[in-house]
Amino acid sequence: MYPQDIRVNNPTEALIVEQALAMVREMQQTATAAADGRVLAEVEKVAMAQGRDLTRKSLEAVLNAQAEAVEKKGRRVGRARAVDRDTTADDNLGPC
Repeated sequence: MYPQDIRVNNPTEALIVEQALAMVREMQQTATAAADGRVLAEVEKVAMAQGRDLTRKSLEAVLNAQAEAVEKKGRRVGRARAVDRDTTADDNLGPC
């Protein structure tokens, strides 16, 4: 059954899948190299650090792809509705 082909729909998904595989492989290497009685602690350390990094990179990649798509579309046509000044001004502010 393995190796298995994974179908991705875009470069963002490909990047995230590659990073996730790299994380799993690093955890496997860490588990193999860890001393007896230290496997869980060592792998957990890698999982926490790499997991945060994977989440951050995934979020960055998704938001960058979304921003690029919006930029390609251009600005939205139409007027933006303004709110009355009285509802946006902070009456608690004193003179500057």
